[in-house]
Amino acid sequence: MSKTPILVAGFILGAFAAGGVGLVAITQALTQERIAANEREATLRTLREIIPHEDVGNDPLEDQILVSDSELLGSATTRVFRVRSKGGRPLALVLDPVVPDGYAGPIKLLVSVLANGSLGGVRVLSDHETPGLGDRIELSKTNWVLDFDGKSLGNPPEDKWKVKRDGGVFDQFAGATITPRAVVKEVKRTLIYVRQQGAALYEQPTKSAPMRTKEDSP
Repeated sequence: MSKTPILVAGFILGAFAAGGVGLVAITQALTQERIAANEREATLRTLREIIPHEDVGNDPLEDQILVSDSELLGSATTRVFRVRSKGGRPLALVLDPVVPDGYAGPIKLLVSVLANGSLGGVRVLSDHETPGLGDRIELSKTNWVLDFDGKSLGNPPEDKWKVKRDGGVFDQFAGATITPRAVVKEVKRTLIYVRQQGAALYEQPTKSAPMRTKEDSP
């Protein structure tokens, strides 16, 4: 029996296999690009809700750095988006810290700190909190997160940055105190971080290596 038909069949099967692998790779690449584009648009849309609307002269997603302070920001690496005026004046810093001690796991936030040290707003990017209880930190569920607007480390005083059950000024949820307590704590820590670092957060080169904290300095 001639080997030619077998070789031809093997070649055809190999070509189909190679084509299939290539198609999967192309589809995966396109899917990843689409996911990245969707995530970028979602982040930008959320950013616009918590930064000054007037006189913004840059794209915060392009003007960002990476910083490192797991003690205050909850993760090894945290993004900082810088918002500047058309003349280059600092308007706000937006960080994406992680709440490490949420009831059902880590909670990722977006926290806007205006140039005067007050909060432009806080949003929840992702969480795994119990539906109907802890997930009320999400703006789509309740307005609880809007209570951070305009707050600062002096308003309320630092010792009042707690839920009311602990002697603070922030509401907790009936049957779910752990989640709001953890979020309030992390927002306060983020404000402390920005206060400590000051103007250096605006001066770092775009997309720089993680910034060293004071404790890391020799």
